[in-house]
Amino acid sequence: MFDIGFLELLVITLITLVVMGPERLPEAIRTISLWMGRLKQVLAKTRQEIENEVGMDDIRHQLHNEQVLRELGEQKDQLEHTLDPAKKEPAND
Repeated sequence: MFDIGFLELLVITLITLVVMGPERLPEAIRTISLWMGRLKQVLAKTRQEIENEVGMDDIRHQLHNEQVLRELGEQKDQLEHTLDPAKKEPAND
């Protein structure tokens, strides 16, 4: 997501510690964590609503059904190809 390494994270933490002070830093981290959690919940809920509105479940089921039918058709073709030489051989009676 963010291309932040350990060194950059350490620098950001030190700058924040100097600016906010050690007394307010834990409260600020809790507040930021709370807001990030709420943002994730809102985004997940919005995504779910959009998927429901668009009918993603129906689309997924339809794609799955088409894939199954395609596989069955391929197996049928393979079976017919295998049985064709057997039909052409004369019976030894």
